[in-house]
Amino acid sequence: MNIRAAIAGTAFWRSAVQWVFFCWILFVGLQFGLFVHHFESGGAAPYYQRPAGVEGFLPIGALVSLKHWLSTGIFDTIHPAALVLFLTFVSMSLLAKKSFCSWLCPVGTLSEGLWKIGRRLFGRNFHPWRRLDVALRGAKYLLLLFFIKIILLDMPALALGSFLKAPYWAVSDVRMLHFFTAMSATTLTAIAVLAGLSLFYRNAWCRYLCPYGALLGLVSMMSPMKIRRREDDCTGCRRCSGTCPSRLPVHRKVSVLSPECTGCLSCASACPEGALSMTTALPKKAVPRWAFPALVLTIYAGGVFIGMASGHWETSLTYRDFQQLIPMAPFLSH
Repeated sequence: MNIRAAIAGTAFWRSAVQWVFFCWILFVGLQFGLFVHHFESGGAAPYYQRPAGVEGFLPIGALVSLKHWLSTGIFDTIHPAALVLFLTFVSMSLLAKKSFCSWLCPVGTLSEGLWKIGRRLFGRNFHPWRRLDVALRGAKYLLLLFFIKIILLDMPALALGSFLKAPYWAVSDVRMLHFFTAMSATTLTAIAVLAGLSLFYRNAWCRYLCPYGALLGLVSMMSPMKIRRREDDCTGCRRCSGTCPSRLPVHRKVSVLSPECTGCLSCASACPEGALSMTTALPKKAVPRWAFPALVLTIYAGGVFIGMASGHWETSLTYRDFQQLIPMAPFLSH
């Protein structure tokens, strides 16, 4: 297989995985919207089953659930899928780099689509000055530190339990839905600014502001899988660095250890000499390009299956609970 075919093949399959998962997320969101509308209409609208997967949009609450579980041994029953998915994505990073960001994350998919559109419109993507870029990248780690401090360090077990029992947590998924369906002018402006920046700068949100990605990136540094470069085969063409969405200097690295590496395989696909590959730690053996996304999807499916099989997937809230809580959601605050 020639290099162009290899690049096209890897890019096609990654895009296919990204957009199929994105469409699945849209379907889950639509089904959840119809579920909520049934209760907001007082039962006049048809009833739809609540999809537990929507809880994947509650990572901060999942962090609270995680500490409460570790502190007390009690697994949250209100939004159990939130913690299951959080642990699944962390496990994915631990085993297969920050692959959630480059293969599954719907925000990452949209962001990547925007900078590719920008490159077509303007003929290129732009880059901040190096020192500014480094400073801006630090913002997502500061946000992560903030959440870790207030949740993992400052909140006592009693406060954690109170939060998880509060009506606010019960309808946090509904409030997240309202965030998208009833946006304020401020929210619309912020999203428009971020979308505009993503046209010019690659993955602006992911690179500079996403605390979830920051956490997964730090965890991914412990992954046994790394992009490795065989120096004897490398010709120094720098195509790997030029195609890296995270702008990493891959051509200078024997092993890419950066938390910014998302395991997208773009660099390995772009190498005309085949000198780059995703490699396991012991033994240092190259992983076939088809096997890495298969591993990513297997970890995701495995996490969901374990959650379902263990009874930690569907909420313990009843139909009557939703009848009372959902109409109150716009008025609840923590």
